[in-house]
Amino acid sequence: MYPNWILQRAYLTPLREALTYEGQTWTFNELNELAIKRARQLTALGIQEGDRIAIMGPSMPNLIVMMYACMHLQCELVMLNRRLSASEIAYQLADAEVVALLVADEDANKLPQNAPVHLFSVIEQGIEKEVTIAKEWPLEQTTSIMYTSGTTGFPKGVRQTVGNHQASATASVLNLGLHIGDVWLCAVPLFHISGFSILVRSLLYGNKVHLYEQFDVDAITHNIVNGDVTHMSVVAVTLERILHVLEEKNAKASSRFKMMLAGGGPVPVDYLQRAGARNLAVAQTYGMTETSSQTATLASEDAMLKIGSAGKPLFFNQIRIAEPNEQGEGEICIRGPHVTPGYIGRFAQKGATIDGWLHTGDIGYIDKDGYLFVVDRRADLIISGGENIYPAEIENALLAHPAVKEAGVCGKDDEKWGQVPVAYIVLKEPVSVEELISFCKHNLAKYKMPKEINFVHELPRNGSNKLLRRKLKEL
Repeated sequence: MYPNWILQRAYLTPLREALTYEGQTWTFNELNELAIKRARQLTALGIQEGDRIAIMGPSMPNLIVMMYACMHLQCELVMLNRRLSASEIAYQLADAEVVALLVADEDANKLPQNAPVHLFSVIEQGIEKEVTIAKEWPLEQTTSIMYTSGTTGFPKGVRQTVGNHQASATASVLNLGLHIGDVWLCAVPLFHISGFSILVRSLLYGNKVHLYEQFDVDAITHNIVNGDVTHMSVVAVTLERILHVLEEKNAKASSRFKMMLAGGGPVPVDYLQRAGARNLAVAQTYGMTETSSQTATLASEDAMLKIGSAGKPLFFNQIRIAEPNEQGEGEICIRGPHVTPGYIGRFAQKGATIDGWLHTGDIGYIDKDGYLFVVDRRADLIISGGENIYPAEIENALLAHPAVKEAGVCGKDDEKWGQVPVAYIVLKEPVSVEELISFCKHNLAKYKMPKEINFVHELPRNGSNKLLRRKLKEL
């Protein structure tokens, strides 16, 4: 048994600042008291200890309080992606067999009809019923359930336990270090593992979270330059937006800013080099929903020595490459205390691991020094004339051009070659297809050259801004 994170943090550092949002700040004790009040209100609605509860809302303080209330009741929290369609949400609600759905008022219109809804505003005005808050949690207790983005088949509901989250947070701090003044800027959705893990780290470490409802590049860049925050989690597209503003303003990150963790897929080397010029320390990470966030992270002192690497596995974790080819590339497999014990719903009988190893479906290799390099998703692999082509490699080549803001590549059926790569590009400034093709010839083999380049206003992304290559074909 381990301590209830919320009670323990409020006991240890009650007056320490825990959360800042739009100029308002809450201490750990204040958040705990609010969460206990909500737990009593939820109990009055008939929600009981251990119930499976779905929750949805924008990344605002009232969502955090509601989540903490459910955690106090040891409920299993099904984190709904508020960017999904009503039919997609309906699938997850049915698959998870939730007993109740807690929803922020502004998201009520996104729900399927006849959903068992409790609006935040109604809960917050409701009566309270006395409840005993558990002071300890078992490691095997399911804390959160998050659905994968469904790159292959139906989305899977992934269980994440107290032990999974604790192992992930502990391994991360052993890599990054900890200071009482650390402040983690959170501009990623709280329904996603990257956002939820920031809250877990805050409770375990005792550091403040500077919360944004949405990604506000100007305000966030101001925080980084002024030293208001010390850490942040990004994906490639949000990193590029921050870099663009820093370059426009000819500004550099404050010496107080320690590290930006970049996940959600390979980060173009050009972005890492541009970040270095702005004194912005960026460490590429590798993780997934099934691993409660990070599995591997590049140590800060290695950031410029192993550009493009996701680093080595964090302290308690192991990584191996299954069935490597002649170049050492194969499927990335993971083992450790942060790996999910399994799934729910239609995939409840599907084992998460094989002989203790999680098979990720990602392709990568480990170099002679033990550093992991993530090449691409196996599902996104393009096989052209018998040659393997990784979309990320072509995207990186395109993103190195100064006129390209975003790039996405997918395979298109071809009678002669089986598949050929096709690129979709969001521009910063006008450029011709011919110029981009000529530019790529310096960095790509002939068979890897995109056979088409299409200019679009935006690329399809999921709730965490991760590129959805499977949806590029729909463009």
